[in-house]
Order: sequence, then C-alpha cells, then structure tokens
Amino acid sequence: MVDHSADGFSHGAGRRPSYRITAVIIAGALFMEHLDATILTTALPSMAQDFGVSVLHMSVALTSYLIALAVFIPASGFVADRFGSRNVFATAMGLFALGSLMCAWSGNLGVLVFARLVQGIGGAMMMPVGRLVLLQSVHKRDFVAAMAWMTVPGLVGPMVGPVVGGFFATYLSWHWAFYANLPLAIIGILCAFSFIEDVRGPAPGRFDSFGFVLSGLSLASLVFGLETLSRRAGSDEVAFCLIGVAVIFAILYVMHARRHPHPILDLRLMKVNTFAASVYGGSLTRISGGALPFLLPLMMQIGFGMSAVESGLVTLASSAGALSMKIVARPILRKWGFRQSMIWNAVFSSAAIALIGAFRPDWPLAAIYAVLVIAGFLQSLIFTACNTVAYADLPSDRMSAATSLYTTVQQIMLSLGVCTATAALAGSVALGGRTAEQLALPDFSVAFVVIAAISMLAPLFYARMPADAGSDMSGHTPKAARRRP
Repeated sequence: MVDHSADGFSHGAGRRPSYRITAVIIAGALFMEHLDATILTTALPSMAQDFGVSVLHMSVALTSYLIALAVFIPASGFVADRFGSRNVFATAMGLFALGSLMCAWSGNLGVLVFARLVQGIGGAMMMPVGRLVLLQSVHKRDFVAAMAWMTVPGLVGPMVGPVVGGFFATYLSWHWAFYANLPLAIIGILCAFSFIEDVRGPAPGRFDSFGFVLSGLSLASLVFGLETLSRRAGSDEVAFCLIGVAVIFAILYVMHARRHPHPILDLRLMKVNTFAASVYGGSLTRISGGALPFLLPLMMQIGFGMSAVESGLVTLASSAGALSMKIVARPILRKWGFRQSMIWNAVFSSAAIALIGAFRPDWPLAAIYAVLVIAGFLQSLIFTACNTVAYADLPSDRMSAATSLYTTVQQIMLSLGVCTATAALAGSVALGGRTAEQLALPDFSVAFVVIAAISMLAPLFYARMPADAGSDMSGHTPKAARRRP
C-alpha cells in the first residue's frame, strides 16, 4: 500500500486495490469512448437517411462532440479536486451513457447534436480524470505498466470501431452504436465505486471562470476551424477565420493566465522539463496518431479497392501490435530509460509510418500485416512513455492541473492530425492537376510521408530530457550512475 498521507491527497478508508484493477476499469471506460467515436463515423450514412439530411450535414454531430471536449476538458482538474476523482470519473461515465441513450432516441439532427454535447461533457471529464485516478492511486514503480493499459484503448478503439460500426449498420441499426455503450458504462460505474479509492487533491482555489470562458472560446473556435478544414464542411475562408479567432482568444488567455494565481490551464507547468518535452514532442507524435486511423482505411478502400469491412479487418493488425506492447513496455523502459527509448522509438515509428505509404496492391498481405503490427506496437509504446514521464517531476498538488493541460493539448493534436492528413491529400491532388474525386493511391503515399516527417521532429524535444528522466518510474539506471563508486 502506498502512503500518500504527506503528498496532499486525501484518501477514503480501505485497502488500495491492485493497480491492474484500477487500470483495467479506466481503460474500459476510455475504450468505450474511443470506440463510440469511430462507430458513429461508420453509421453516419444510415443516420442521414433516417433523418432526411445529407451526410455532409451529419458531420455536425461529430464536431459538436469535439467542441464539448475542447471546452470542458480544462475544467476537469478543478472539478476532480472539488468533488473527488472517483466520484467525477463515475459521474462522467453516467453522463456519457445518458448522452448515448439520448442519441439512440434522437428523431432529428437537432436532438442528436444536443445529445452529442451531453456525451462530450461526460467524455471531457472521463479522459483526464481517469488519468488522474491512476496518478493518485498507483505507486510510481507501477505507473508504466498501468499507463500501458490506458494507452491501448486510444489505439485499438479507432481501429476496431469501423468493423463494429459496419456490423451494426449492416445487420442491426445505427441505434446500436449508442445502445452498446450502456452496459459498458453501467459495469464501469459499479466497478469504480467497488474498486477505486475516493482520492481528493488539495482544496482548489476559486474557479477561474473568466479563464474558462477565454479558453473555451479559443479551443472551440480552433476545433471547429480544424474540423471544417478536415471534413470540407464549409469554405476554407470560414475555417481560417475561426482559427484566427482562436489565436486572438488564446493570446488573451495567456495574458490572463499570467496574472491569475490558479488559471484554468496552468501554462507554468511547461517550465518542468519532462512535462514540456512530453507535451511538445508528444504533440508531434500525436499528429500521426490522429492521422493514421483516418488515412489507413481510406487508402485500403480507395487505393486497394477493399470494402469497408475488409479494410477494417486489415487495420486491426495495428491493434494487435498495440496490445502486445503492454507486455514489454516496462522491460524496455527499465533497460534503456525514457529518454533513449522515446528518441529511438520516434525514429522507428516515423519510418514505419512512411513505409505504410509504400503499400501497394501487389504486396503480400502478410507483409502488410507485419508492418501494421510493428507500427501499432511502436505507436503504443511512445504514447505510453509520453503519458508516463510527463508526470515524473510534478509535485502531487499539481497533478490535477497537469492532466487538464496535457489532455487538452492531446485532444487538439489528434484533430490537427486529421486536418494535416487532409491537407496533404488535397495538396497532392492539386499538384497533380486533379480533383478531390480523383484521389489515388500515390496521394496517400504523399500524406503518409508528410505525417512521418512531422513525427520525425519529436526526438528534438525528447533529447532535452536528462538521461535519468523518470528513473523512479522506469527503474532505469543510466550508465554514468552505474560507474560511480
């Protein structure tokens, strides 16, 4: 049992459960959230037909959810400190389930958008507070293994979702894309209250309401602008205007945050070396994490002529790689440490992404599977390392603020990944003198190379960490330290 009596956390009575139980409960909730997002994408054509609107108009159901995430994630740390991380995590699952039920019962697009906003508020609390639960209840020596469980849902969900969504749309109805969340949420809530401790951080100061408004306006405008660009849901001029508005409110927020003692997003955390390296380097890596689930199924369908189900089965290979990672993450990080592992992993991961762009229909299927398994493994490992070492040097009373800032950046980068991939495809088509309807396999090769090049920049930030960064989490002892008498 870990003693946190002096670390600023307040614990309920009772014996701390195994970190594996806590990690699996949180991973299950996050898997539900990531699965829901990709299932919905597959179900949109059926929903559009029932609602009597175009598929293009249905994109607002996706955007509304992402905007709710962007607006409310910054408040998650304050809410968790105020009401207890377990209580907020369980409530978030309940709110997500309620939103899912409302989505399933929606009779028109307006009701669906409102229901997706409710879902998004639940999701905004579920992601960062789930990570906070781990930080508060797992010993540092077990955090790598616990975080490996948390990383897998974000990689497996987007790959499994299209297959499950295709099954629901083909053999049942789109309503089951939302009904499927209900039993998962109920089980998760029961397990949370049964096995997760009620841990609270230090009493928070006054809520930064003005900062919440500024950050909300900035992040909502940015997400809306990026989504408009990536989905071609409006004119580029409108999208860039939204991004410009986001920049203006971001500048105003930074000016406000410098004067506020407890800003809603505490940018002073970026002075911590390991946290800053994980945010900056991880942002570049997460662009590829957002782009891959978007590009890969499209390439399989447009470039290889596969059906949606066939392409979904191929992309499942990367999920197998992601799952295998959690077995070896701890030994790898213990042997080479965070700094070396993250530098070389980012290099190899970028190379694997570029190699995916070289796929051609005459490649043996076994070779395609092998590359995707390796790519899934490497991406899962780098995300696990980033998500872990980010908190290595932070004081316990800053954990809530750190999870809010870290998760906000993470969410924005995933959206930026889709936007970057779309821009790369559009640029390749334009340079070839073709229209978007003439998208071809070489265009995907260009997009994968662009994404890989961006990801290859991440080691520049990882290299700034000391050799012994996060050593109390990884158990790694640098060679220089081993040679000391």
